[in-house]
Amino acid sequence: MAIEVKICGVNAPEALAAAVEAGADYVGLNFYPPSPRSVTPDQAAALTAAAPTRLCKVGLFVDAEDATIAKTLAAVGLDMLQLHGGESPARVAQIRARFGLPVMKAVKIAGPEDVAAAEAYLGVADRLLFDAKPPKEMTEALPGGNALAFDWQLLAGKTWPIPWMLSGGLDPDNVAEAARISGARAVDVSSGIEDRPGLKNPDKIHAFLAAAKGR
Repeated sequence: MAIEVKICGVNAPEALAAAVEAGADYVGLNFYPPSPRSVTPDQAAALTAAAPTRLCKVGLFVDAEDATIAKTLAAVGLDMLQLHGGESPARVAQIRARFGLPVMKAVKIAGPEDVAAAEAYLGVADRLLFDAKPPKEMTEALPGGNALAFDWQLLAGKTWPIPWMLSGGLDPDNVAEAARISGARAVDVSSGIEDRPGLKNPDKIHAFLAAAKGR
């Protein structure tokens, strides 16, 4: 089975074009304003207007209110919602029911106890995303996209009844090894294909897709 790839934090036409050309399966649009990768709903709509229908458009939200999600969906057609904050299982279920779209819940990992915490979301989320938990001393950390990896062995041999995606510190040089160790069949990248936070490099996007898909 081929590894699926999500290019997250896409905020420029060149990055989207590279993701499409290289065969990405998902593209992430960041609607968290403090992030250097964020886009407005109107910008996202213009960016994805010509995107092929096969490309799953994922909207990333962090502890967003219903009104914020509704306003975004009114402007841009999203295929999936990614919740990357501290949303409780009850909140995930509420968002899923309210908006009628598949929901992917990010679970931030530092140790085995964090992996176990994913169990609470199995009945309410459609997909899990495992990302690195920033250390407490990292005061300027974003909810994601911090170029941090966690111990992929923590996921080795684990199975869940819903699909899951590996994120956190991935780049063209380590993605194949990360997938091999963790057993991931889907991977997510943002900072690892950038020249600086928020500026995607099309060549790195192509290199990441090639490495992930073994081309």
